[in-house]
Amino acid sequence: MNLPALMLFALLQAPPERIEPDVKDEKYGPHERNVLDLWKAKSDEPTPLVVFIHGGGFLVGYKEYVKADLIRRCREHGISVAAINYRYSSQAPFPAPFHDAARAIQYLRSKSKEWNLDPTRFGATGGSAGGGMSLWLAFHDDLADPANSDPVLRQSTRLQAVVAVAAQASYDPRWIREHIGGKAHQHDAIAKLYGLPPEESDSEKAHRLYEEAAPIHHLTKDDPPVYLTYEGPDPGRIHSSTFGEILKDEMDKLAVPCELKVGADTIESYVSFFVRQLKKK
Repeated sequence: MNLPALMLFALLQAPPERIEPDVKDEKYGPHERNVLDLWKAKSDEPTPLVVFIHGGGFLVGYKEYVKADLIRRCREHGISVAAINYRYSSQAPFPAPFHDAARAIQYLRSKSKEWNLDPTRFGATGGSAGGGMSLWLAFHDDLADPANSDPVLRQSTRLQAVVAVAAQASYDPRWIREHIGGKAHQHDAIAKLYGLPPEESDSEKAHRLYEEAAPIHHLTKDDPPVYLTYEGPDPGRIHSSTFGEILKDEMDKLAVPCELKVGADTIESYVSFFVRQLKKK
């Protein structure tokens, strides 16, 4: 999928219905795209939170892609919803988009008391790049810096549940070439994510970046439950269910709960998973 096609794909993902947020365009960082929206669930007790991270190959997309049904169904179950923007890789290459998503999680935790959120029950979801970043946050070591002068950065980046839609388990082109095949490793989004000149694409620097960006590289036995969903097998392509099949195998080995669905799926399934994981006693 080339860049024009990627932009068209992203446009088609935009939902037709918009629910006005309770908090709109809240700044969580210094960049113009460091903004988030929040929809609060009505509750006398602090609520769980699901954070929506949009897809678009790290090159396009907006927080407004969050579907109204996800917001509506989560709030019916007493779960609040946030949606974030982050810097595109064309504005700041990896790790910037991933670190923006992490900071958004930290910022939301820093506002937990004000916004009636339970900081111990945070989940994330997204499609494609947004799903991949959700997995990265779920598996990566906590980025909290307790001694930092910025109180936001003292907060945890860890998640308690993830629903990843058509997500990539790795952004390492070597891994993708080996495990996914086809031309998936040559996808525009992968090439542009790291901002490297072609002559550095096989350098030690590149290899370190590839490994750091790969969610599966950070997987450990203490990671949270994950629900993976793919429209179809789509072999050799960037949304192939092979990503999910390999990731589930690795999670099963570590006894980390993982559900995998290949085929038609619904938002109700996503919300049901979050209810089971974030509302359990």
